[in-house]
This record gives sequence, structure tokens and C-alpha cells, in this order.
Amino acid sequence: MTFGFASSAATSTSGSASRLARMLQPSEWTAAGIPLLRNPREVVSGLHTRHRPTPSTAVVAVLDPEERLAASASFARRSAPADGWEFRNALLAHLRRVIPHDLRRRAPVRTAVLLYCREGDERWTEEDGAWMWGLRDACTLHGLRCGAYITLTRGGWQVFGEGRGGRRPNSTSVPGDLADALASEPYELRTAGGSPEVLRRTAAR
Repeated sequence: MTFGFASSAATSTSGSASRLARMLQPSEWTAAGIPLLRNPREVVSGLHTRHRPTPSTAVVAVLDPEERLAASASFARRSAPADGWEFRNALLAHLRRVIPHDLRRRAPVRTAVLLYCREGDERWTEEDGAWMWGLRDACTLHGLRCGAYITLTRGGWQVFGEGRGGRRPNSTSVPGDLADALASEPYELRTAGGSPEVLRRTAAR
């Protein structure tokens, strides 16, 4: 009887298979019943203005039941093979920094959306599938509804599974005025990663 270690090739194949299992195909994402955004252009423009994402930047945002921004955070994707588990952990860590969990609620009332700025065109990639898997899992662990996955490329933005998108903003366009984005937020907003300090605004009375 002989003993030994699995070859590096076998280990690599096993690792690749695991990563492939932690991603969602477009058909799976569509079948998941992700809630539609009422005004995706407004959401995308607001996040683009606030976080000024460049390629390989992820922006995770939490929306209240009225689709107003409650919190957001941005971070750079690590240079490593796309893995939904790694993406899930990164998203969860940033969600915990900017907003309390809703695990005590019987049903989620807030929704998390993800905007990912990347190179390439609007076609689905395995990296997109890994982000989708990571977003869905992070939402479950933080007591949130899983919302839209949006990509931002040179060609513009698009909401996966909805067939909606636009040419601006895109990964090369100049962000708008932050004051305009804040004008529609009637309560305190917590952000991290994409802005130098916490942004606070109270409703006009």
C-alpha cells in the first residue's frame, strides 16, 4: 500500500471546480426573482457620483423600502481568481461596517445592490457570476433582500436580468455633483470606502 499527496494539477482542478460552483449563471440569477429597481439610472448615477468607481471597484449599497440610499461602501477587488466565497466575505465585511444587520426581522425590509466597475463589454463573465453568488449569500447572512447586480463598463451601465441600461454614467465618465445626489436624501447616510468622511444630512423642516 502506498501513500502520497494529490498532484498539483489535481488540486488545481479541484479548486477551479469549487470556484465554478460558487457562481450564478444569468438564467439562475433571473430565476431567483431579484426585485426590480424603480429608477435604476438614479441609483447608478448616485453611486457613481458618491464613490467615483474605476475598473475593479465594487460598490455595495443598501436601499430602504422607498429605494432611498441608507448606506454604501466601495472597495477594490483583489487580484485573484474570481471566487464567490471571497466576494461574499468582502461584501459582508463592508456591509457590517456601514449598517446594522436585520437578522432579527421576520422578513427583510432593506435591499442590497451591487455596482461593479470593470473592463470589457456588457456580456456576462464568470467574474459577474461570482459577484452574483457573493451578493446573494452576503444578503442572506446580513438579513437583507438580494437586489440588483449592475455592471459599469466603458460602454455604460446595465442591470443584469432586467435588460435595462444606459450609456452614462460609464467607467470613464466624469462623476456628477455630490450636492445633487444628497439633495434627494432626507436622512443620515452612512458611507465607507468611496468618500473621505461620513456624509450626514438631516431633512429640511
